[in-house]
Amino acid sequence: MKFQLAINLERMDDSADMRAVRDHTLEMVQMAEQGGFEIAWAAEHHALEMTIAPNPFQILTWWGEHTDRIRLGTAVASAPYWHPIGLAGEAAFVDLLSGGRLEFGIGSGAYQREFDRMHPGLKQSDAWQYMQEILPAVRALWKGDYAHDGTFWQFPTSTSCPKPLQEEVPVWVAARAPITYDYAMRERCHILSWPLTRPFSEAELYKQRLDEAMAKADNGFRPTFAMMRHAAVYDNAADRQKALDAIRLVLGQFENLFRNAGDVENGFPRQIPLDQLEGRDQYDPHMLEENLLFGSPDTVIEKLKRYDALGVDAFVYYASMGLDLETQKRSMKLFCDEVIPAFQ
Repeated sequence: MKFQLAINLERMDDSADMRAVRDHTLEMVQMAEQGGFEIAWAAEHHALEMTIAPNPFQILTWWGEHTDRIRLGTAVASAPYWHPIGLAGEAAFVDLLSGGRLEFGIGSGAYQREFDRMHPGLKQSDAWQYMQEILPAVRALWKGDYAHDGTFWQFPTSTSCPKPLQEEVPVWVAARAPITYDYAMRERCHILSWPLTRPFSEAELYKQRLDEAMAKADNGFRPTFAMMRHAAVYDNAADRQKALDAIRLVLGQFENLFRNAGDVENGFPRQIPLDQLEGRDQYDPHMLEENLLFGSPDTVIEKLKRYDALGVDAFVYYASMGLDLETQKRSMKLFCDEVIPAFQ
């Protein structure tokens, strides 16, 4: 099993210093590189302090200047917010600057709130169509001259400037629905999956969908199957409680966004009060500790062995979860020192 890191610039309230948050992401990426992680992933989100990521290619360029080996990925670029020529050029430029370390992740986008601002009139449930149109166009632009006459974009003959250094840039698709797995296998893309806070059975469902899509495509392509979970490794009761409190705070803000409640002030979503969430399985602390990659090093190793046995090729350690920065670093150090060696 390989290991990858997802880390965001994250402010849960305005007391967090932006420069400290910025520097923390680089420190975590550097720790990941030294600890044997394969890829560092950056998201794309807009007008939200809990995920400050207006252009993932900018932060990847910065990380790339201060690392040597770790590969740099978008998880994910939101297709409806881009033009194919711009997306192809931005991605290829990161590949050029990083010496050929780009991993290109593409997806549909997350919150209706963002669509209302970045692509007014588009429903989140329809955004997959943009992703499916843009990816072949980007790949064609990387190869040379290409003209496009599609449903959402039309442009005359053009090309990506620059071209990627890599002859074939690895392409990843964020997938949960069967239609997306089918598309990814037809287009020979690797899979980024995220079961949110759902139990292990959700991971099993995603593996089933992948196997079915591979059989349907029948093209000989064997993707890398990566699975992301919020992660916190701890060896004391205080850090355990911090992790549980932090993830419930984050989930309360996510609930606001999923409901598209409109209750966001200066970029901070109001947390849905926890007393309104009691009884909801996805917010129960015991369930969260069981389903997420939470626990002592030994517990985390045993959890990862289940994913390994399922056929997960790479585990994405999702570090951004409202936890204070020093506790995040302690968790990362425990993971690198005590968990990764069990899989080498």
